[in-house]
Amino acid sequence: MTQIRASLTDIRSLPVDREEDAEGKGRYLVRGPADTIAEMSYRLTGTDQLIIDHTEVPDAFRGTGTGLRLLEALMADAQREGRKIIPICPFAAAQFDKHPEWADRLAYRVRTKQG
Repeated sequence: MTQIRASLTDIRSLPVDREEDAEGKGRYLVRGPADTIAEMSYRLTGTDQLIIDHTEVPDAFRGTGTGLRLLEALMADAQREGRKIIPICPFAAAQFDKHPEWADRLAYRVRTKQG
């Protein structure tokens, strides 16, 4: 375990990459050592919206802000492309709840649990 943590010392500096297929399904990812990948997947819907449907951050990335970095990269690209966001992924929805200043980036709010 110490060896894994030591290899991830600079995890915050690892780049966030984007992959997208011809059907409009894609993901943002951070690749770590030993094939460790954190990812946020999405799908385009219509010409001006995208749905965030899943976020997975392995234990080796926990506590590093990697999930938030994935979301911020997605939001920057969505804004540049003129797209609004529909966060059905619980992590993304929770982040939008924590950041009311992001409300203008939402197509509409999705509630994932009663509160």
